[in-house]
Amino acid sequence: MIPLWLKLAYTAMVAAIVPIYFAHYGPANFLWFSDIALIVTAVALWTESRLLASMMAVAVLLPELLWNVSFFSRLLVRVRISPLADYMFDPGIPRWIRALSLFHIPMPLVLVWMLHTLGYDPRALMAQTALAWVVFPFTYAITDPKDNINWVFGPGGQPQRRLSARIYLGLLLIVFPLIVYVPTHLLLRALFGS
Repeated sequence: MIPLWLKLAYTAMVAAIVPIYFAHYGPANFLWFSDIALIVTAVALWTESRLLASMMAVAVLLPELLWNVSFFSRLLVRVRISPLADYMFDPGIPRWIRALSLFHIPMPLVLVWMLHTLGYDPRALMAQTALAWVVFPFTYAITDPKDNINWVFGPGGQPQRRLSARIYLGLLLIVFPLIVYVPTHLLLRALFGS
């Protein structure tokens, strides 16, 4: 159902990005949900897995939309919407490394196209929530708070200081799925059926 050219093009993009990100940012960078989605979407394309595509859509469509709005608003009209795409304008990061992050533009489109083609799997909400409940604590345990990967130490770019770090993490495990995954799940189920 999914054309070979799309599988090959997307796989080539992933094959170009992953080793460079690994060398430049290190392995912890692949704990970002967008990077998890980048790789798992390639697997979903080749296996034509409705569940994997649905999980990645639940995980990243809303954040990817915010990333794109933040990036294009700052690029085109110099208005900062959120800190999500700030690194794209950081002259301290080589331009060619920043250019690799443009995968944030086609990836959500590929996911939506896959859901249109394969349909939405309603098991994605529980499966993605379970994955997040593994990724969040693992990220908290092994990464540097200054990197704040997946915002496990605080909302936005900086660690928060109002709550204990563990209480914040516990709240994140509950609140993030409720405000990101559940609305996305409901929308995708309505749009693409089950």
